[in-house]
Amino acid sequence: MRATIHDIAHAADVSTATVDRVLNEREGVRAKTRDHVLAIANRLGYFGDPAPAATDSVRIDFVLPAGTNSFMAALGRHLLEEAATRPLIRPSLHVVEGFSAEKLAAKLHELRGHTDAVGLVGLDHPQVRDAIVSLRDSGVKVATLVSDIPISARMAYVGIDNRAAGRLAGLLLGRFLPAGVEHRIAVFVGSLAYRGHEEREMGFRSVLGEEFPHLRIARILEIGDDRERAYDVTGQLLREDPPAGIYNIGAGNQGIARALQEAGRQRDTVYIGHDLTDATQRLLLDRTMDAVIDQNPRVEAREIVRALAAAVRGESEPSYLPRLQVIFRENIPVA
Repeated sequence: MRATIHDIAHAADVSTATVDRVLNEREGVRAKTRDHVLAIANRLGYFGDPAPAATDSVRIDFVLPAGTNSFMAALGRHLLEEAATRPLIRPSLHVVEGFSAEKLAAKLHELRGHTDAVGLVGLDHPQVRDAIVSLRDSGVKVATLVSDIPISARMAYVGIDNRAAGRLAGLLLGRFLPAGVEHRIAVFVGSLAYRGHEEREMGFRSVLGEEFPHLRIARILEIGDDRERAYDVTGQLLREDPPAGIYNIGAGNQGIARALQEAGRQRDTVYIGHDLTDATQRLLLDRTMDAVIDQNPRVEAREIVRALAAAVRGESEPSYLPRLQVIFRENIPVA
């Protein structure tokens, strides 16, 4: 039999009125109490089967965007490797079209009833939020990774502070490009449908407006995190209106770099991007890129696996924000 409100109230040591407010998503309950009540309800089987014991296996499904993004490919490998170190976790990795909310939501709905937990890099979109709520209501634990979806039923976010990352990029460009003359900047965006990309762009604009009025954003170019599109767009930009600086918010670094190199402008353009990969490391070494703002995918994989496994078992783990790190040519980490 499914647990009753009285069962949950007794186990959580709260009133039945509090449990009723939590289960019906009404206001008037502190976030900590709400999380506690939901964890007890899940453990007692109110949303479905009771949470597995510590000796039971846990299925975790990871959903990442498809494409040529080297960082996402590395993240996928680390997720599977981290899960493999824990014998009671059964991982599965799924890739979906990165900028289709409909396809992502369909994949999440498909996982309902077939998994214990889901970690995803997702678009902040009503269809995706609805799919997360549906998973939550069925007893599945959901955590976001790299880019958050805060107004949803996700139980944790694992990733960097993306607004701070954008401010850091603005600080670097502002210090690289001398004051006293206006410099035109081009900003490349994967998609503002990713909250992480939107937050980086907002942080970048903010610090330029506060501290570097000599930098002007002349172009914002959406490239869909696609390497070949990045190459084509950059080539056209360099022919029409070469910028003094480039900030690439998402993926596509290799395409931008190839266009700069072919135009002979790699030393004339300050170029800041994200995520240390084999490709961006080479671009730092040959001075095509000036700095890379890095997040550690191995750490993020470890933390989301840990958080989801604990949540499925009715335990609590704090959210973790990995630290930002700026990598230059002279401080590339030794493998």
